[in-house]
Amino acid sequence: MDNVLFAFGLTLFAGLATGIGSAVGFFAKRTNTKFLATALGFSAGVMLYVSFVEIFVKARIALTGELGPVAGTWATAGAFFGGMLLIGIIDRLVPTIENPHELHGVEELRDAKIDPRSHPLFRMGVFTAIAIGIHNFPEGLATFTAAMTDPTLGIAIAVAIAIHNIPEGIAVSVPVYYATGDRKKAFLYSFSSGLAEPVGAGIGYILLLGFFNNIVFGVLFAMVAGIMVFISLDELLPSAQKYGEHHLSIYGLAAGMAVMAVSLMLFL
Repeated sequence: MDNVLFAFGLTLFAGLATGIGSAVGFFAKRTNTKFLATALGFSAGVMLYVSFVEIFVKARIALTGELGPVAGTWATAGAFFGGMLLIGIIDRLVPTIENPHELHGVEELRDAKIDPRSHPLFRMGVFTAIAIGIHNFPEGLATFTAAMTDPTLGIAIAVAIAIHNIPEGIAVSVPVYYATGDRKKAFLYSFSSGLAEPVGAGIGYILLLGFFNNIVFGVLFAMVAGIMVFISLDELLPSAQKYGEHHLSIYGLAAGMAVMAVSLMLFL
């Protein structure tokens, strides 16, 4: 039970980082593009390294132990690409105009002139919050699963996803604030969109509780690896580069991989 509560706590922390993004948007004087590019690159580095070096390997060990070396390896690869397919389908179901990948700067919140006709912006903000919630659902399951299996791994993934959620919080709060002029409402929508992560963890826990075994663990872990690789390549690195700091995002990626490698070796 302690493990379950710890895993839920990490998932909640990662999800509610969208609220941090919203708060940054309201209190920062300007967008620190260098910091965001480096941080997003760092997050991608953590996710990529841990997916290929740790999560995928553990999934293959579990599945080959149950199914044999050939079938287990095929099952691991299939689940890995199945995870990528799942998050890819979710991504495609979100209309482009309302996709949370659209970046915003905190400068957009300065001296915003509220137009009574700006209700479409409010709609955009609401749909962005919903879209981010949909994206966060499998992320919550990934964080929870990792934390339940390996708390150290869970912490690393939670921090990486939390960093990734900060710009998403800005993406929700900017259009809502433009449309309503209400800082509290903009923060609330942004903050609430992150709740999808602990909800995803809870649903996953309830569904898997009764029949969790090595095969289910292996398949789920391989899917988690696929989901995180897709997020890194489709969201984190492109977002970092949209801030105009290509090299910094790559430096951050290398630093994230190095920090993750050292942290894993310290617990050998």
